[in-house]
Formats: sequence, C-alpha cells, structure tokens
Amino acid sequence: MKKEFVGYEKIDQFNPEATEALSKHYKEVLSLIGEDPEREGLVDTPLRVAKAMQFFTQGYGHDPVEILKSAMFKEDYREMVIVKDIEIYSLCEHHMVPFIGKAHVAYIPDGYITGLSKIARVVEAYARRLQVQERLTTQIKEAIDSTLNPLGVAVVIEAQHLCMAMRGVQKQNSVTTTSDFTGAFKKDKTRAEFIHLIGNKLH
Repeated sequence: MKKEFVGYEKIDQFNPEATEALSKHYKEVLSLIGEDPEREGLVDTPLRVAKAMQFFTQGYGHDPVEILKSAMFKEDYREMVIVKDIEIYSLCEHHMVPFIGKAHVAYIPDGYITGLSKIARVVEAYARRLQVQERLTTQIKEAIDSTLNPLGVAVVIEAQHLCMAMRGVQKQNSVTTTSDFTGAFKKDKTRAEFIHLIGNKLH
C-alpha cells in the first residue's frame, strides 16, 4: 500500500498595493544601476525583493506591548529570568544593509511573569524594522519594563553590521555590543551575575 505524505503548503501574505508599488520601484533601481530588468534572471526579481522587504520589516505591524500582555501571569517568583542567544536579523536604517547577531534579555519579576517565547517575539518585533542597534536595545528594555513592571530589566545585544563589513571601513570581524539596564540591574552585583550567566554555556 502506497503511503501518502502530507505536503508543505507555503502561504505568503503580503499587502498587494505595497507589493505592486515596491516592485515598480525595484525594477527602476535595476535599470539605474545598469542592469536589464527584462533579462531572464531578473524578470521576477522586483517582485521577490518587494515581498522580501515586507518580510524584513514586518515588525511595524506588531505591537510588542500587546505581545507581552497576551501571556502575562501572576507568579510569586522574584529571581532572574534570562532568555539568551535570541537571533537577531535587522536592517541598518542608514544603508538598509543587514546587521545580524544575538540578544540576551533578563528581567526580575515583581508579581508578573510572561511566556518565554514572548520575550523572543518582542525582540523580533523591534528587530524587523529599520533600526540602529542602540535604539533596538532600549526599545526591548522599555517594552518589558513598562508592561511587566519588574524589579529590573537587562538587555545586551551583540551584532555584526554588514554596512561596516561590505562597504565603508570594510572590517569583517568587528562586533558591536550594546546594553541597557533598569532597576535591580543597576546594582553591580546583579548586573555582574547576569553578565556571568550569559557568558557561560550552561547547556
């Protein structure tokens, strides 16, 4: 008896008006850089890039505060909660070139916790926009701090910026680190514990 397999159906959801408008502009860009947008390899490129850009910037359609509120639970736990090594893919707002890295996020609850995946979703919601790493770090911190009202929040981001690697100064191995802390993490001992834990491989 032949076994049937359930296939994978890809479902793309993009704004039709935005896709059409972006496609026209990207076709013009191809011409302006000296390419032939009608040649075989480029015929569908404007459409693909239009969809890709909407995916890269989908964070504008997400509300990080509502993400956190969707899974808030009362819990009498007042120790550090850390979600580390959260992958980040964002676009530098100066050149619209990617920067890629990891975020390490911690908070100390004061009556409320949130689902662990919601921390990663907040990072994703802010990263999937035109960004600078400094603002991204602060936005993540502020969303968690204002929504959960914890005893403290800590955010550290490490990233490589392709605008520095592919152009300009062309330093391929440089890594940028940003951090922001509130509340209990302003204390040296608490902050040091956080830095120690994100630096260790505990798994």
